[in-house]
Amino acid sequence: MRRSCGVEHVLRLAFQPNISSSQPPLNTLKEWVAVKSDSVQPTPGFRQEIVRMMGLAAEKLSHLGAGVDAVDLGTQQLPDGQSLPLPPIILADLGNDPEKPTVCFYGHLDVQPARKEDGWLTDPYTLTEVDGKLYGRGATDNKGPVLAFLNAVSAFAALEQDLPVNIKFVLEGMEEAGSVALEELVEKEKQRFFSGVDYVIISDNLWISRTRPALTYGTRGNSYFTVEVKCRDQDFHSGTFGGILDEPMADLVALLGSLVDSSGRILIPGIYDNVAPLTEEENALYEAIDLDLEEYHNSSHVARFLFDTKEEILKHLWRYPSLSIHGIEGAFDGPGAKTVIPGRVVGKFSIRLVPHMDMSVVEKQVKQHLEDIFSKRNSSNQMTVSMTLGMHPWLANIKDNQYLAAKRAIKTVFGTEPDMIRDGSTIPIAKIFQDIIQKSVMMLPLGAVDDGEHSQNEKINRWNYIEGSKLFAAFFLEMAKLH
Repeated sequence: MRRSCGVEHVLRLAFQPNISSSQPPLNTLKEWVAVKSDSVQPTPGFRQEIVRMMGLAAEKLSHLGAGVDAVDLGTQQLPDGQSLPLPPIILADLGNDPEKPTVCFYGHLDVQPARKEDGWLTDPYTLTEVDGKLYGRGATDNKGPVLAFLNAVSAFAALEQDLPVNIKFVLEGMEEAGSVALEELVEKEKQRFFSGVDYVIISDNLWISRTRPALTYGTRGNSYFTVEVKCRDQDFHSGTFGGILDEPMADLVALLGSLVDSSGRILIPGIYDNVAPLTEEENALYEAIDLDLEEYHNSSHVARFLFDTKEEILKHLWRYPSLSIHGIEGAFDGPGAKTVIPGRVVGKFSIRLVPHMDMSVVEKQVKQHLEDIFSKRNSSNQMTVSMTLGMHPWLANIKDNQYLAAKRAIKTVFGTEPDMIRDGSTIPIAKIFQDIIQKSVMMLPLGAVDDGEHSQNEKINRWNYIEGSKLFAAFFLEMAKLH
């Protein structure tokens, strides 16, 4: 007969040394990190590794008693003409008690590229512990948090306890390459697999502190633009043509220079009109966040920031739009002194979007602004502006039950209130789930701010991994109380 009990009792029993060490959770993490599930480099070898990784996850879920469906997504046609198999997306469920809430956990098992010669101190695909830090590609993004969630599920089974919630799993292997085919699958399964879901939880980002837990309730979107200025397809010799042409590079530099000023303010007319106003309640959240500004500045290795206070820095990272210029295609960028006038150049820039900015409105504003600037130059060149990528911002209601449950669980496990944070980057899956299945979405990160996701020497602290496993277990129990 399975039993139920309180949060503290489960945590004390499930994670005491004699139970947790009988099957060390690091064993599986080491096995998973060893799989080179790189989705960024489209080669048959890496694609096979992702498929193998998904197979290991399916096996782990089956062992926990979950019903597992590895959805075949067919093949992917690449721009160079080659065709590669897509790894399956795993849909799994555990429990179907109508009296319990159903929590859907999303995670991904693919990783960014990693080579030791890129600056890793250890083999990126061998989990290596140094001073309590577990180094390895995918350790924090996202294999560690996925396994921490599974560790929490395993704890109830080890104690012969009923799970307090029904759980559904969505695990993919192409997140780092744009989550190929995921949105279509979520839409297709809206009335089937996702029909009984009450809450969605994602653990694919980081705290803003090294020691204080966080809950993430918003991310910025992104609109990526290219602006092409063309005179002709061939370059010119500057000695032969310099001084008698409207040079495309000069036009482009003027266009890019018109986008943002030295204080970081975007100069496109109307761009701030639809930015959500700052409320007193939201403003108080920034004041409470645990951010050591001096440490943050020193770790960033920059001379200065554009803003002097913690609050202003966080607001401009999270809840105000920003414009970044990324590069110029077609310009000479090699060593030496090549006296060339490029015949065609393409500038690349993006705008991070925030609630309540409308992507289509932003696109029109950008095009109108650049057309106005270009027309004033009276250039004979051709200009073309295109928005090549558009992703919406995401914002959650922090008063939803799962945010309240997560706060209580964090208080139980870590003994502190969480930082309530947003993320300045874009995590499209949150908005996809929110829009399609119309349920509350929460991000519950486990990793510390210095984990180095996507970078050399990516790691997760042993403490974060173990306490994170406890946190998920506590969250299940608190969620059951509040539902």
